[in-house]
Amino acid sequence: MWKLTTLCLMCVCVALSDAYWFCSTSNHVVRAMENEGIEKVVANALPSIKLSVKYPESGFEVDLGNELKPKDLNNIPEVHWDEANEKKNYTLIFTDPDVPSRTNPINKEFLHWLVVNIPGNRVKDGKVIADYVGPAPPKGTGLHRYVFLVFEQEDGMYNFPKFNFIDNRTAVGRPLFSTNLFLMDNNLIIIPLAGNFFKAQYDDSVPVTHKQIGLQP
Repeated sequence: MWKLTTLCLMCVCVALSDAYWFCSTSNHVVRAMENEGIEKVVANALPSIKLSVKYPESGFEVDLGNELKPKDLNNIPEVHWDEANEKKNYTLIFTDPDVPSRTNPINKEFLHWLVVNIPGNRVKDGKVIADYVGPAPPKGTGLHRYVFLVFEQEDGMYNFPKFNFIDNRTAVGRPLFSTNLFLMDNNLIIIPLAGNFFKAQYDDSVPVTHKQIGLQP
């Protein structure tokens, strides 16, 4: 009898594992991020919900790895996700994991935007910890991946005492950022709820952004 019970349990476990694998691999958001190695460099898990990220002033939209130009992305985008719970709070992270380049990312991530305590999906009502700074990949470093991720704050409103406000006129606090360490330090749910990403390379707007945040050419 016990052998039959054990066998049944094993079958259930295998079935659940297969179902999880199927859902993960069949989801277009997961597949797109896996194909670009996002899981290896930003978060330990990938979202299954596509985050809507639109730049209304330039008319461009982020679409799971499409290539965009930095000059079109200097203004704060509109961000929205459908699975938001109005009774919960969320954290939005926008980061570049390819610093100084994708082939040599020795400086980890560069933080471009960080908003916490977002009620539902109302990003404008959240608390900005790091002002938005548009993509600014250095010349000669090829395409960079720029990743947006949303995480649920399981325990409601957070204080984030280890993080000082970063305005859009400085790079201090942005280099060497780690999404995973930020999640662990602040007890956030490590599986992102929603996400999206694009790729971009140097254009003639980059020096202006570098000067704005005090980076040397």
